[in-house]
Amino acid sequence: MDKKYRRAVDAAAIFSETDLNGRITYVNDQFCELFGYPRDELLGESHRLLNSGQHPGEFFSAMWRTIAVGKVWKGEICNRAKDGTLHWVDTTLVPVADETTGRVERYLAIRFDVSEKRRLLHSLQWRVGHDVLTGLPNRTYLSDLLDQALEFSQVENLPLAVCMLDLDGFKAVNDGYGHASGDRLLIEVARRLRSIVRGEDVVARLAGDEFVLVLRHVHGMDELHAALNRVLVAVSMPYVIDGKSINVFASVGVTLFPWDNEDADTLLRHADQAMYVAKQSGRNRFHLFDVSRDKEVRATYQTVERVRQALADNELRLHFQPKVNMRNGAVVGLEALLRWKHPQRGLVPPREFLPLVEETDLIVEVGEWVMEQVLTQLQQWQRVGQGWPVSINISARHFQRADFVERLQAMLERHPAVSPRMLDLQIVESVAVENLAQVSACLQACQALGVAFSLGGFGTGHCSLNDLKHLRTQTIKIDKTFVRDILQDRDDLALTKAVIGLARAFGRQVVAEGLDSLEHGQLLLRLGCEVAQGYFIARPMPAGQVPGWAKSFVPPPQWQALPGSHGDATSACDPSERPV
Repeated sequence: MDKKYRRAVDAAAIFSETDLNGRITYVNDQFCELFGYPRDELLGESHRLLNSGQHPGEFFSAMWRTIAVGKVWKGEICNRAKDGTLHWVDTTLVPVADETTGRVERYLAIRFDVSEKRRLLHSLQWRVGHDVLTGLPNRTYLSDLLDQALEFSQVENLPLAVCMLDLDGFKAVNDGYGHASGDRLLIEVARRLRSIVRGEDVVARLAGDEFVLVLRHVHGMDELHAALNRVLVAVSMPYVIDGKSINVFASVGVTLFPWDNEDADTLLRHADQAMYVAKQSGRNRFHLFDVSRDKEVRATYQTVERVRQALADNELRLHFQPKVNMRNGAVVGLEALLRWKHPQRGLVPPREFLPLVEETDLIVEVGEWVMEQVLTQLQQWQRVGQGWPVSINISARHFQRADFVERLQAMLERHPAVSPRMLDLQIVESVAVENLAQVSACLQACQALGVAFSLGGFGTGHCSLNDLKHLRTQTIKIDKTFVRDILQDRDDLALTKAVIGLARAFGRQVVAEGLDSLEHGQLLLRLGCEVAQGYFIARPMPAGQVPGWAKSFVPPPQWQALPGSHGDATSACDPSERPV
């Protein structure tokens, strides 16, 4: 290699040369530093000196077959340094041929150390399956664990109990003592639950103050009742948080397999229904799901029908939460959030009715109503010279309909004055990866209409890098469960950095949801994320209030004073989060 090119490569990469027999004829200083060998110990040796034992023989056989015929080989190799440490290196092997004969005469190896990247990705994959606050399995990992438990139960003919637990009084703790105290309470609840179950049992956290217990080897109702009473007692014992005595209780819903002979998702739903009955019956108690005819089944039906009537009676409303560029204060988009203006109860948030509706086809009607309302509102804003892209959360049941694209196209045609790019549809990560091929195809068909797409709740599902490559959404949203604790939790900070880096690497836009403080915004800006939404910026508001708010909003001077971020891939609009 020409000396000037070798100097350039030496400065940029871990570089070596070998002869046709694989003996090392040259290594640069970076090679010696990484693997801990002096140059004179390496020259004349084979690269087998660095063999880590992590690859099968066929791996290297295929590599040699490739370069022996003059083709370039690329891949990641795990090498072992002199002190025994392992290093993963992204490797490119280049055969060098004689210009006269065309025969390969030596091989060049250009390597980059990617060990830290792999460690970070491994950590990311672990966190994707676990709740970052308590360390318990999250909803996605729980699904796998419950499937395994059900299979074991069937093979061994042993019953198991699926329990849904919700804390009574937790909202009052958050409101009275703050979210930080609420988080510490959740950590202590998780610790207590783990301490009273057996090693083969499962404790998971779904979201908020909802936990799931999977109790295996349930020998009779007396044993089950005793276990559930231990749970109630453990949760109800006083807590000391930040020097204050706090009391909360639990409502627990239970269903038993195989008497309730259903799949994992249905068992969880039945346990949730039973938990609702326990809460309605006075709280701090458990309720067993009645397979034949539980009262909660009727209550669910009544709720769904009442929401259906609310849709017909024009009781549903949309509020909009701004997404802003924190540096310059520009409103780069809005998120449409559903509310129910109940005649007696006032404004009802979606968490109180949407979970039940999402289990039925009514969610399709509600979703299409939201899209029609958004397109109409966009047209009204456009007439007065205002306009912001609006993002809408799309439920799994709605998005997976075979005629989704066709119906979306018809809706856009009914609003020809509105550019399709002003509509931003969001699917959550967990839904996207469940049926990657179908979701990817539908996504591309919608994008062909001009509609934008976003991947919401990133970090809470099982999205691999390969999945991310195929899910060509314009935007990635960092889930608020990670953003919330980046000021205190080094793992959440590392994860947030990783997501921003992934977005940049894949050319995606990124937004942080759940921005709660001035300091959160400062840190996100330093990390290179400029777009965010959250209560610190603005709470959701009716459409009529948006123009006035947008005109008067000024970002804090502390945000404006920060130096510019690196890379533009992180500074544009993102779609909506799940309406809550």
